[in-house]
Amino acid sequence: MEENTYPQKLLAETLGTAVLVFIGVGSVPATLIVGGDAPFTMAQLGMISLAFATVVIAMVYSIGHISGCQINPAITLALAATKKMPWRDVPGYIAAQVAGAVLGALAIVGVLGKKAVDVGLGIAAYGTGVGAGQAFFAEAVGTFLLAFIVFGAIDRRAPGGFAGLAIGLGVFAIIIPVAPATAASINPARTLGPMITGELFGGTVHWDQLPVYLAAEVIGAVAAGLLYVALNKAVAVTPAESPAAQPATAEGALS
Repeated sequence: MEENTYPQKLLAETLGTAVLVFIGVGSVPATLIVGGDAPFTMAQLGMISLAFATVVIAMVYSIGHISGCQINPAITLALAATKKMPWRDVPGYIAAQVAGAVLGALAIVGVLGKKAVDVGLGIAAYGTGVGAGQAFFAEAVGTFLLAFIVFGAIDRRAPGGFAGLAIGLGVFAIIIPVAPATAASINPARTLGPMITGELFGGTVHWDQLPVYLAAEVIGAVAAGLLYVALNKAVAVTPAESPAAQPATAEGALS
């Protein structure tokens, strides 16, 4: 069975995360620029959610067979924590994802100009009246749900060919309730990339909020991965208990 080289995988992760940030995060300043001074509406939030969903679907089918299309350090750590990928690959994957996120945010500025920075560049920040505790809970829950969907969608027992749709639609659904609290980053690279770029171009960056985002996202994703594995632990059965067409066990279920 042919497999891509590690550098190829890293390049795919860089590209995939860059596209995720350019289209997903870029939809935020694009919406605000087009909307002008009009109040932000649920319809606009829906369009932003749709942008994130569609780019995730596109990237899963574009690079999923190359690198796994993790494009999210929290997912990478969750896969490693559950022994679905080797720890030695984790530093390169995370570096590639963060680099891609910065490139994607730079592309937003290149396309939309300084106006994108003036309207916030889609940088994740707490919503009005939201404290650190609430923000932590929101990001942890959102990332937990995303990771749980990912683990289920890539399980070899899941219906084939639908992982991209399941994950993309999951992203769409998660953003709707979480975005008012934290902008629904649910991805450390998506959090960090626009922050770095915003700082370079003189935007407003709440660096004090970064540790809350990173901790919540990693904890939420790893918890989801551990729970999914616990729910799917293989149980030994005797031949007499096993039907002729025994379903596949969970061992090695995730690729």
